[in-house]
Amino acid sequence: MNVTRDPTGPGQESVWSFPRPAVAEACSHHILIRHRGQTIAEARDSVRVIETSHPPTYYLPPDSIANARLIPSPHRSICEWKGQASYVDLELGGETLQQVGWLYRSPTPAFRILANFIAFYAGPFDECLVDGHRVTPQPGGFYGGWITPLVAGPFKGIPGSRFW
Repeated sequence: MNVTRDPTGPGQESVWSFPRPAVAEACSHHILIRHRGQTIAEARDSVRVIETSHPPTYYLPPDSIANARLIPSPHRSICEWKGQASYVDLELGGETLQQVGWLYRSPTPAFRILANFIAFYAGPFDECLVDGHRVTPQPGGFYGGWITPLVAGPFKGIPGSRFW
C-alpha cells in the first residue's frame, strides 16, 4: 500500500497518525446535528473513535437526542473491534430517516465506553457540525466518519482505498 498523505495545516490531525486497531476516547468537541430546522442532537460529552485512515466517528449520549424519536432497525453489522452494532431509524415530524445511526449495546471490553451511545451518518441530515465546522460524510457509503477541516486525509472510502 502506497498512500500519499495530505499535508496537515495548523490545528489539524492526520488520520494517518491515528492508531490501528481503533480506539475510543472521551471527547469534548461541540457536536450538533440539525435537520428540517430542528436540532436533532447536541453534545459536548461524546466519545470519539479514531482509526488509521478514517476520519473520527462521534458517538453521542442518548440524552443528547432531542426533537426526534429513535426507532430500532432490524439491520445489524459486526465490527472486528467493537462487536455487534444495532442500527436505528429516526422519526422527526412525520418523516422517518432509515438507518441513520448505530450503537453497540454490548461492545467488546476495550470499547465499553461506547455502550448505548449513538453514532450518526452525516449524509442524511441538513447540517452536522463539530465545533462549528460543517461535516462532510466519509466517502464509501458504509463508513460513518465525519470529515471537517480539523482532519487531513486522504480518507478510507475513496476509490482504490478498499485495502487500506
